[in-house]
Amino acid sequence: MAAHSSIEAITARIVERSKPHREGYLGRLQGAISRGPHRAVLSCGNLAHGFAACSPPDKADLAGDVVPNLGIITAYNDMLSAHQPYETFPPMIREAAREVGGVAQVAGGVPAMCDGVTQGQPGMELSLFSRDAIAMAAGIGLSHNMFDAAVFLGICDKIVPGLVIAALTFGHLPAVFIPAGPMTSGLPNDEKSRIRQLYAEGKVGRAELLEAESKSYHGPGTCTFYGTANSNQMLMEIMGFHLPGASFVNPGTPLRDALTKEAAKRALAITALGNEFTPAGEMIDERSIVNGVVGLHATGGSTNHTLHLVAMARAAGIHLTWQDISELSDVVPLLARVYPNGLADVNHFHAAGGMGFLIKQLLKTGLLHDDVRTVFGHGLEAYTVEAKLDDNGVVVREPVPEESGDPKVLAKIENPFQPTGGLKMLTGNIGKGVIKISAVKAERHVIEAPAIIFHDQQELQDAFKRGDLNKDFVAVVRFQGPKANGMPELHRLTPPLGVLQDRGYKVALLTDGRMSGASGKVPAAIHVTPEASDGGPIAKIKDGDIIRLDAVQGTIEVLADTAEFAARAPVNIDLTHNDLGMGRELFSVFRRTAGPADQGASVFA
Repeated sequence: MAAHSSIEAITARIVERSKPHREGYLGRLQGAISRGPHRAVLSCGNLAHGFAACSPPDKADLAGDVVPNLGIITAYNDMLSAHQPYETFPPMIREAAREVGGVAQVAGGVPAMCDGVTQGQPGMELSLFSRDAIAMAAGIGLSHNMFDAAVFLGICDKIVPGLVIAALTFGHLPAVFIPAGPMTSGLPNDEKSRIRQLYAEGKVGRAELLEAESKSYHGPGTCTFYGTANSNQMLMEIMGFHLPGASFVNPGTPLRDALTKEAAKRALAITALGNEFTPAGEMIDERSIVNGVVGLHATGGSTNHTLHLVAMARAAGIHLTWQDISELSDVVPLLARVYPNGLADVNHFHAAGGMGFLIKQLLKTGLLHDDVRTVFGHGLEAYTVEAKLDDNGVVVREPVPEESGDPKVLAKIENPFQPTGGLKMLTGNIGKGVIKISAVKAERHVIEAPAIIFHDQQELQDAFKRGDLNKDFVAVVRFQGPKANGMPELHRLTPPLGVLQDRGYKVALLTDGRMSGASGKVPAAIHVTPEASDGGPIAKIKDGDIIRLDAVQGTIEVLADTAEFAARAPVNIDLTHNDLGMGRELFSVFRRTAGPADQGASVFA
């Protein structure tokens, strides 16, 4: 079906805006592609170093420069549940490569930090910047120029966006992303949230809280709520970086291993040495990026991707804006209810039909561009399937059913959960921001209340414990942007604000920090830019100012006299305490050079 008229118009606008950057990018790609398989340009000494540790057959193959070599970029570590399964992937990938006459080498490892471990801790101030560090680390691995294609092993919050930036920077190479899958379902996410709120109120102790958390996060695989990690997997499939049906298969299963081997073989099949050459930088275009945004809205995905998609697109010379994202939200309906915007987890989503059913529904009314290239071939129609194993252990794909396996989790396009997407852009005299509305009840989409100013999370926590917040208010938590302290996630604020909301108070959050994919039932205007450290209007707000957050009209306003508010001097605070400890001193150059949130909060131009 032809693309929806609004989808076509927004895509055309992005194409036009991006032309100077995209044309230069594609020109550089063609220059790299024209030089052919790249081991040919290496000296004998270069090449000898590159295959010194290989087996004799692999050395012979690489010396001849006619056998494809697959570079593996891995984010494996065994502290992160999502990444622990990757320990066994390189041997599987090497075996799969040999089966089709290729070679595979681990080209490099990249860091992978867990936001769940660092929440509320100093290490969280490195989290956003780890994305760009990951891109650089992957770039170092691929810079050896030994590879005809690359596979990327990464799952979680900043890791996949960083790997995508690297893959597109080395866009002359084909790139296949290989997921590891979600952990099996544990304690329901809503029950975990309930225990957190009870703990915040002092009604249960640390032992009960730890027991609940441990039952929720209990084994290998991605956390099962629909946060940034699982939003990443959705994006990789709907943008064509995954093989069809690969995203949400549990680790340690025969199907998961078969999909991993299939992905390695597919990466080798699409190199310049074969007949289906699919360089990542040509494969991903403006249509692919729009498809990613559409998927984000249709699933109520992570607000972090209002940063990451912008940064990822720019790595391919494509200029996506928050306005584009906002206008797409107006025409894309919400089709998934996965925690925190529902009770189900990603395993329930997958069982209900998962990505295949979602893509099929969106294609029905032209909300996705079908005419795109993917690592699987041409067209998204090939992704309207479910992956299974046949009797011989070979991956087969069957068309998804016409009906959802659970209409409470995954809706048909004719009967969406809401007519617009899960994210909304906000503008006004405070600047620009983002709100996730898919988990916020409609009666809380507009909040008007006095401001209470905080300059870190702990100040709000302390005020809550003192009983100072039993009233209507908008918590203004500022100096949390990229230049101030690396833009940490502020999830420690969710339980106390949730408690106050449940007590009947009108509460909201306004911040230049992040809340990410776990943004829940409390209205939160986040990613506010210009940030306080850049002298943005958020730094002019005073205690008692009336703030109006209107997610219906898409506005954030201080209801003050226009001239008086404009004349106010922005507040400055001492931020030197953010400079030292837990590695923060190593990232000072990132804080100095980070761009604004609406441009991806990136250190790259």
